[in-house]
Amino acid sequence: MKMRLNSVVPNFEADSTQGTINLYDWQADSWLVLFSHPADFTPVCTTELGRLAVHKPHFEKRNTKLLALSVDQLDDHVDWVNDIKSYCRDIPGDFPYPIVADPDRNLAVQLGMIDEEGKDDPANAMTIRALYVISPDHRLRLSMHYPTSTGRNVDEILRVIDSLQLVDRKPEVVTPANWMPGDKVMIVPTIKDEDLPKLFPKGVDKVSMPSGKVYVRTTTDY
Repeated sequence: MKMRLNSVVPNFEADSTQGTINLYDWQADSWLVLFSHPADFTPVCTTELGRLAVHKPHFEKRNTKLLALSVDQLDDHVDWVNDIKSYCRDIPGDFPYPIVADPDRNLAVQLGMIDEEGKDDPANAMTIRALYVISPDHRLRLSMHYPTSTGRNVDEILRVIDSLQLVDRKPEVVTPANWMPGDKVMIVPTIKDEDLPKLFPKGVDKVSMPSGKVYVRTTTDY
């Protein structure tokens, strides 16, 4: 299956370290970060799942749940969680989010979590580092794919969630490169100048360009 932005992520039911999960029921009205990792008991994956666990309160502040997935057996997930907690000692309490077991690889194939080489041998393929941000209406809003050699940056995941939620709340703006909450945002080019005072009463900055075209307009009024 090709996971395209704004497509509806299909519902599924699967075993996890926190019991059987029906995706739609479990997600409820939250945002969701659904992500895969190549294998349990591996070094980079241990750091990734550990860092996400430590940052879970930051995801909760954004009404966002975490759900991990790999093709390992459920018993391996359960045992590996102890290693993750031992390595990342700042995880408070129990491991805070479920890890889905997909040993037959049905979900991994369905959700596009197998790479080009693995698709020809799905019975033995490992999942890649795929990450999907899914809105409460079950639509895919952001997709990231990393190779097995590169761990993901939790701060960037939080940043893109902030951007998506901001734009949903105020669709007249978009966020520029390296944007962080509190920084200036840019105004959508289709917004007319005469509408700016009403939409952004605290003011708008217009940037002059050599072309003479006025398309870079920024504001902190959001």
